[in-house]
Amino acid sequence: MLIIQVYVDDIIFGATHNDLCDEFSKLMRSEFEISMMGELNFFLGLQIKQISNGTMIHEQKYVKELIKWFGMESAKPIDTPISPSTRLVTDDGSLSVEEKHIGAC
Repeated sequence: MLIIQVYVDDIIFGATHNDLCDEFSKLMRSEFEISMMGELNFFLGLQIKQISNGTMIHEQKYVKELIKWFGMESAKPIDTPISPSTRLVTDDGSLSVEEKHIGAC
């Protein structure tokens, strides 16, 4: 199986066998001028880590930037950001929250 993802002028691809990746790469090079960047580590703001039993996608870098932006570097970390006994509801009638923060992150 060969999986190809195209976003504007960026292409990522992977396959169940290296031969498929090599064949696809050769085909693309015969038609287009491309740069092979190697193993995928970062794409569209997401960090990608390939491990033996799968692929982990996370936004650790983005979260660290948010923590710094809001001046929470010295905040105490917790495993669960909300009490496990808290019951979430669609709308509890509370006032709306300001969704935008003035300034750039």
